[in-house]
Amino acid sequence: MDLDAYVAVHRPEWVRLGQLVDRAARPRRMSIGELDELVDLYQRAATHLSVIRDRSHDPRLVEDLASLVIRARAAVVGAPDVGWHVPARYFAVTFPAAVYARWRWVVGVTLGSLLLALASALWILNDAQARARVIPPDEVTALCRHDFAAYYSEHPASSFASLVWTNNAWVSAQAVALGVLLAVPTLLVLGLNALNLGIMGGYMGSCGEGGQFFSLILPHGLLELTVVFVAGAVGLRLGWAIIAPGVRRRSEALAAEGRAAVGIVLGMAVVLAVSGVIEAFVTPSSLPTFVRIGIGVVAWAGFVAYVWIYGRRATAAGESGDLDAALAQDLAPVEA
Repeated sequence: MDLDAYVAVHRPEWVRLGQLVDRAARPRRMSIGELDELVDLYQRAATHLSVIRDRSHDPRLVEDLASLVIRARAAVVGAPDVGWHVPARYFAVTFPAAVYARWRWVVGVTLGSLLLALASALWILNDAQARARVIPPDEVTALCRHDFAAYYSEHPASSFASLVWTNNAWVSAQAVALGVLLAVPTLLVLGLNALNLGIMGGYMGSCGEGGQFFSLILPHGLLELTVVFVAGAVGLRLGWAIIAPGVRRRSEALAAEGRAAVGIVLGMAVVLAVSGVIEAFVTPSSLPTFVRIGIGVVAWAGFVAYVWIYGRRATAAGESGDLDAALAQDLAPVEA
């Protein structure tokens, strides 16, 4: 295609679009025909921009046309609404829809992680030589008698909650972000997390402290581990978008999954804050065990119900956790 000829043919449309955008500052003075023309020229200019970006080596031309398209879009759809209902919509629609749309991946990661944790716990419980090799016996004694329980109470609750939240948010972010490396590092993060959980439980069980292990893990762990499993599922699906993009181009599939992943990470940070508060204030408290575990169960069940109810409703309405349809239409205009 002769790019110079293409630009020469369509430049009058861009000039006219610029005039209409200026007039749109006072839309009441525009006729119905001019408003229709504005929309039509905006859509055509978006397509022209896509073509020129792929073929032009003139950054000034691309920048000028991109600026015109942005101004035209603002004139057509109006300025974005940043009112209070934007975050409300995120928590009622976008976040739960993104998580729900990946529930099969979440279930798969959950089952795989729990099976690996169980296998490693049984390995430590039933293999005396393995127990002696992984952690020295004297350290195991200290772990069972003091260290495991002390971990939850050796720091002030407020600072411990912040520490736990930071650590868990970092692990979850790693599980998501490393998915772009074909998900292999994500599998490693999930595997190490499951192995650590299982081995620790195996050692506590080997010295008769299995009850203490579950009484300290379950109050916060139900919610915390669920978030880690969700993060792992998001990371794996991100990697799978590169391996098997389907009918979309790899760049389009990766972009869509990446945008949804960012939204999920933001929501998970809030959920991890709740988990951190439980771990810092409930887990080491003097409340009866059944009360502490009950609080954890209620928090976990509330999160699952929230995702299931709101996410299922949102996905049924066509939501996926990606950009709004009105924005997504401008991502990849087709060549006319």
